[in-house]
Formats: sequence, structure tokens, C-alpha cells
Amino acid sequence: MVFSSYLFLFYLLPLSLAVYYVAPIRRRNLILSAFSYLFYGWANPIFLFLLIGTTLVDYTAGLLIARSEGTLVGNEYIVDPNKPRSRFAKVVLTTSVVSSLSLLGFFKYFNFGVENFDALVEWIGMPQLRLDSALRVTLPLGISFYTFESMSYVIDVYRGQARAIRNIVDFSAFVAMFPQLVAGPIIRFSEIADQIRSRTYTITKFTRGVAFFSLGMTKKVLLANPCGKIADLAFESGSLSVLDAWYGVTAYAFQIYFDFSGYSDMAIGLGLMMGFVFAKNFDAPYKSQSITEFWHRWHISLSSCLRDYLYVPLGGNRKGPRRTYVNLFIVMLIGGLWHGASWNFLVWGGLHGVLLALERRGGKTAIYGALPAPMRVGLTFLLVLIGWVFFRAPDLHAAVRYLGDMAGQGSVDPGAMLLQGVVYQPYYFGTFLLAGIITWTCPQTWDWTRTLTVPKAAIIAGLFILAAVALTTQAFNPFIYFIF
Repeated sequence: MVFSSYLFLFYLLPLSLAVYYVAPIRRRNLILSAFSYLFYGWANPIFLFLLIGTTLVDYTAGLLIARSEGTLVGNEYIVDPNKPRSRFAKVVLTTSVVSSLSLLGFFKYFNFGVENFDALVEWIGMPQLRLDSALRVTLPLGISFYTFESMSYVIDVYRGQARAIRNIVDFSAFVAMFPQLVAGPIIRFSEIADQIRSRTYTITKFTRGVAFFSLGMTKKVLLANPCGKIADLAFESGSLSVLDAWYGVTAYAFQIYFDFSGYSDMAIGLGLMMGFVFAKNFDAPYKSQSITEFWHRWHISLSSCLRDYLYVPLGGNRKGPRRTYVNLFIVMLIGGLWHGASWNFLVWGGLHGVLLALERRGGKTAIYGALPAPMRVGLTFLLVLIGWVFFRAPDLHAAVRYLGDMAGQGSVDPGAMLLQGVVYQPYYFGTFLLAGIITWTCPQTWDWTRTLTVPKAAIIAGLFILAAVALTTQAFNPFIYFIF
């Protein structure tokens, strides 16, 4: 089920909110868990067993670590972050992490392994050993997000950065919370632990949540989907002119930004409607003046997780410059692989790792010289676009071909005129221009919704109605990050 669907907008959402607010406060986590399981299991109920299994394993692991390492204060175990951990706690932590990573690894990377095995045996002249399609698994929606969140809870309890939760209903509400279950933002338990136990409900918070949700859907339906049509046609074309190639990848940059930031806005909005306050996940990333700044603004929840659970444990910048550069590269490689089982994602992550290392080594002058701020923004966006080619193209060969088209090295056949006749239509080209204007000139949803006036409310309501009407003309188009 997707947020931008009539089933969710006019049935599940109002029903869940009605039941949620009618129920006593002490039962609301139970109601949230129930509707979250309904939301997640709607397409394929079998995947509910994975979600519930992950919840049970990490709930148990958190309690075992807390009881063995903590001191009971009132009704909670407090774990001293400076106290050495016992062997038992280390075994429990390892079991939890291995369990989560094994589950993620199997479902996310098994098919990738089969494909590469088939390519290898074909290359060495033993095609009879190919597995072909005999062994394939279906990727459960959102598995990268909820396994990461659940696993991070156990790590935080082990480190003494979070108190173990004793009520399994409360923990299941945290793991399965449907606003951000399948596509983020990544919510860490330590950030909302107090809200899980007790949260406030106000009209101001609820109305801001409605505004967030409405603007997020507007981004998705009115901006991301049309730009996605341009990008799809460009990347599926056999040949492109230089202008068309740059037009297509820029459209994809707008698509993925408005698609994912739109989903984050909708998730944050739903959270506010239910009394939760989630952290900002996007902060005008295409205004960045460096790749380092870009990663402080793009998918902020993932960036902070990679920093705290990977970069810092690897040594961060504490073991000298060379080790710092290697750590940055490793973290971005794993970040690329986290997005998907593909060589393209590894190249995308490696490219960003190299750029981050170059910037760390020489500062902004390493790449941008003495360029004024607007030109640094433009050059950063150019580097991001090159990376998006690998992110969007179906394979490495297609990515290299597309980069060749961008450089003017491709051969353009007469059929390219048909593509231009579609993607430069006033509707698509106008949406493209509007997306660019909004990207670089308009305030962020987070800031614009801090105070809601009558004119703002009227604009938001009009945009929501327009987006809802537009849904009737668009084919099924789930959020991009559903596949991650």
C-alpha cells in the first residue's frame, strides 16, 4: 500500500486516525501496531512474519543485555555506557546483529549473487552450471529500513545510549510504525524513546501534520511523477542528444528529490498527526556547495546512521588522514550497497566516497577552487548528476552509454525526434521548470509550516485537492525508495 493512493487516503488513513483517537491513550501503541501490520501486510501477508520475527529477536536481545549489564531503577534497567560489557552481552549483541544482517543479506543480495554466479560460469565456459531463474527471492518492502532501526535499538542499549523497553507492544509500535516503515526516514529508538512511552497531542501539532502530509503528496504527484516520466523515457531511449541526456538526468534528480523528500514529509506529517515528532530528513540538498555539505542535507537520517554505526566504529578521523579517507570510501561503498544489490550502486557509493575523501584532504579548494558560492552550488549539482546516472541506469553498460550521450559521444538516430516530441510538451517541460524553481528558491516544508495562516491553509488545501484529482490520471507509481 502506498500513501499516494485512494485506498490509503480515503479509507485506511481516516479509519486508523479515528480508531487511534477514540482509543484510550494507554492503548494507542497497540492500535498503531495493528494498523501498521495491516498496512505492511496488505500486499503480501507472508512478509509480516519477517517483520514480527525481527521485532521478537531484537526485543529479546535488548532485554537480555539490559538485565545482564544494567541496574534496575524504578521500572527500567539503566546501562552504564562506561562499564565494560560481559561476554554474555557481546554474544547477545552479535546474535542480534548477525540475525538482522543475515535476513537483510539473503533477501536483498541473494538474486545479485545468483546473477554474478551465472555470469562467472558463463565466462569460464561452464554454462551448464547456471542457476538462471531457478533460485530467486522477492525483496520485502522496507526491509532495509526496519531491520536497520530494530538492529540500531539493540546497539544503542548495548552502548548505554538507550533504555531497554519492557513492553513488547511499545517496541512493536516503534519497529512497525507505518508512517516511516517502508521508506524511512530512519527513526532511531533513542530519538523517540520518550515519545513511545508518552507523547502530547495538540491541535497545532495535528494541523501541521496535515500540512506536511498534503505538501508531501503534492511533491510526489505533481512534481516527482511528471519528472519521472521524462527520466524514464530518457534512460530507456537507445540514443540521445547531449541536451536530451542532460535534460533526462536532471529530471531524474528532481524526481528522486521530490519523491523521497515528499515521502519523508508525508511520514513526518503522519507522525505529527499521531503525536510523534520526527527529525528533519532533507534540508535543500541541491543548494549544497560541496559533496560533504550535500550529505549533511540529503537523507539526513541515513547519513547520521552511517556515521554513528559505521564511520565512527571504523575509527572515523581519529587514526590519521589516510585512514580517514579509507573510512569515508568504505562507508560510502556500504551506503551504496545498502541502497541495492547492483554494481551501479557500488560505483555510485564509491564515487561519492572518493569525492568526500578529496574534499576532506584539500577542503573546498580541492575541487571547487576559489569559485563563488553560486558556482560551487552548480558544480556540486553537476557531480551529483553524474552519480545519479549510475543510480538510475539499469546496469553499468547503460550507465556508461548514458554518460557518453551526456558528453556528446553517442550516436543519435532519427527516432530521437519522437522522444523530444513527448518530453518537451508544455506539461512536462513546465513541470520540469517549476521543479527547478521550487528546488532553488522556495523554503523547505519544515520551515514553511512552522506557522500556519489562513492563506497558507488555503494554498495547502488547494494543492492537496489538485494532487488528489491528478491521481486519477496517473498510473500506479510507487515511491522510488520502496525498492530499497
